[in-house]
Order: sequence, then structure tokens, then C-alpha cells
Amino acid sequence: MSQQDFQLSGFGSAAVHAGHEKDPRNAHVTPIYATSTYLFDTAEQGMRRFSGAEEGYIYSRWGNPTFTEAEQKIAALETFGLKMEAKGILHASGMAAIATLMLGVLKPGDKILTHYSLYGGTEELIHKVLTGVGITPIIADLRNPQLAEDALKTDPAIRMVYLETPANPTLQCVDLEVLIGLAKQYGKLVACDNTFATPYLQQPFKFGADFIVHSTTKFLNGHGTAIGGALIGRDIELMKTAVTKTHRLLGGNANPFDAFLLINGMKTLEVRMDRHCSNAQQVAEFLEGHQAVGRVNYTGLPSHPDFALAQKQMRAAGGMLSFELKDGFNAGVAFMNKLQMCLRTVSLGTCDTLLCHPPSMTHYSVPLEQREQYGITDGLIRMNVGIENIQDILADLEQALA
Repeated sequence: MSQQDFQLSGFGSAAVHAGHEKDPRNAHVTPIYATSTYLFDTAEQGMRRFSGAEEGYIYSRWGNPTFTEAEQKIAALETFGLKMEAKGILHASGMAAIATLMLGVLKPGDKILTHYSLYGGTEELIHKVLTGVGITPIIADLRNPQLAEDALKTDPAIRMVYLETPANPTLQCVDLEVLIGLAKQYGKLVACDNTFATPYLQQPFKFGADFIVHSTTKFLNGHGTAIGGALIGRDIELMKTAVTKTHRLLGGNANPFDAFLLINGMKTLEVRMDRHCSNAQQVAEFLEGHQAVGRVNYTGLPSHPDFALAQKQMRAAGGMLSFELKDGFNAGVAFMNKLQMCLRTVSLGTCDTLLCHPPSMTHYSVPLEQREQYGITDGLIRMNVGIENIQDILADLEQALA
């Protein structure tokens, strides 16, 4: 039996081996192909490459062997066990991937139906960039499927439904099965940001999504060493044509070194996510019982309004949570300043525990009333629960809350 014929039955095995092709010089790990261009054996071969008659590399803005392995691995993980194929395109950032998606699929006059509590960059893109090219956002509370159906029924200009679940920072979830089912009933495309969950915990393709986007900077890389993004689509012909053309012309390509870091980060995705989830569950239960904490947002807690939904569509609740300190803004600042092991920074998905206080950091300039519409109260703390030993995480939180 050849290696190509061997069927991997475990997600962790796919994370290690999927997407890999034997290196022509027998390197164990896929090399960093640090080259801008590629040679042609003949002028005729160059003609075939440019015409599309022959597959192969031309220019690293258009593709690179190190990119290819990362793209194939992500696509394999998002489709693992689903008996389907998908094509991935690696990008310089998650926002580059989202821009390629929206500008490659939507056209002037189209509308995009989405919901509250999107990632801030995505929200700005749809309100400040897409509107400038004639693409209009419609925002609704899609936790209520009836609102989604009302919009789809009454507005035929809606071309795409864009979902992000769990959402940032309140961990609100939307029902993928129900919303994608409604979108398909009305002939719409569906895209889902799967950054928080990762393909190990949630697979939107399982419910019929057309596209998945990731900020690979986060859990897929897992170590905070590189910025990156990925767009994965189930319509391979569309991905190879209009979407690829848009990606190449926008110029948001990845680079070989970051792709190399991503490949090696993804190999440990399963074991890291298991530890993230286990630690986060224990942290959430500790915080929920603490007298200084008014509320904990974690879908692994029965008190979270989307607990049952998360149980239905996710393998586990993930490594992200947020919590609200009863004494507000000053309590949030004091807590952050007292942390000893856990780190004060933005972003998420790394092995170490990261905390930020959005009212004094990322959303400092946003008026209180506007912040509160998105669940960002004065005492809100967002936490990426790392993979350190749980007793050390809890001890640091306990002393910082004292």
C-alpha cells in the first residue's frame, strides 16, 4: 500500500500528515521556498503555465510550494470525515482572506446579511469598504432565525450570509444548521469565520457552508509567531477562477516563512485544543464562583445562553472566554496590573494565557453606549486560556482578583 492510499482515521493524524507531499530532495519537513519566481524548462512550458494548460508555479504572489502544503492541510482539516473536497488559499492575514472572499464573490448591488458582534476588522470592512463599491450590509440578530428568514424573504438582493460563531467577545453563537439551511432555501451563499472554534471543534462545511475563513494567526498557528489568513471554498472551480484572480490582484498573499510556521503549528492543533478547552472549562467554573465576578461568558457553562447550541455544533467549548468584574472600569485596570504569569496583550490562540481589558485597550476610544451595544462593559475582561498547568493559571487569577 502506498502512502497516498493510506486513509487517516484520526483528526490528529491528519493535522500532522495531511497536505504533505514528498520533497524532491527528501527533506523531512517541507522547506521554506524563499523564491519570488520559478524557472521554465522551455518557452513552451512558460506558455502552458500562463495559459493554465499546465499546473505549476510562476510567481510567489500566485503560489508557492510552502503555501501549498499549508493550504492543503487546512482544507483537509475543514473537510475531515465529510467525504468532500475543498480548496484553500493562504493569505497574509485573516482580513486579506475576508477581502478576497467578499470582493471576489460579491458585486455592486449585492447585499450581505450578517449579525452583531463581528470581529472589529470585519465590521469595518463591510461598513467602510464594501459600501464604497456598492455592496450593502444588512445587520440583524441572527440568534433569532425568524429575523434571518424575514430578511431573506423580503430582499432578493442579498447574495451572501456571513456568520462568525462563537463571536467576539461575548462568545455568542448562531445556529449554523438552521441559518445555513435557510440561506440555501433562498439560494444564497454562506461564509463562516471559524477562527475561534478551529476545524477541530467545529466544521461549518458539515452544515453546508460554501466558504470558511480563518485568521491563521490565532489557534492554527498556535504560537503567536506569524500573521496569516486562509480562505477555503467548496466550489473548487470558483476558487480556482474568480476567487484566485481576486486574491492575486489584491496582492494579499502569504510569505514562505509564515507558511512554514503555520504548517508546523497545525501539527499540534488537536493536542493543544484539548488542553485549551480543559483549562478554559476549569477557569470558567472558578470565575463563575468568585465574588468579584458578575458574569462569565463561556459556552461550556450551562449559564451561557448558547450552551445548548454550542453542545450541538461544537466538539467542545473552546479556549476563549470573557468575564465581567462587578466594580467596573477601575477594577478591570487594577486586575490587569496585578497579573504575574498571565500576559497583558491583545490577540488570542497562543499557548500562553493572554488577557485584555477592551474598555482600556482595544475599545478605549469607543463611547460607552456604543460599547455596551456589543456587550463590552467597563469591567469586561477577555481571556485566551493557555495550555499552562491549570493550577498556575488559577493561582494567578486568584491573586489578581484579591
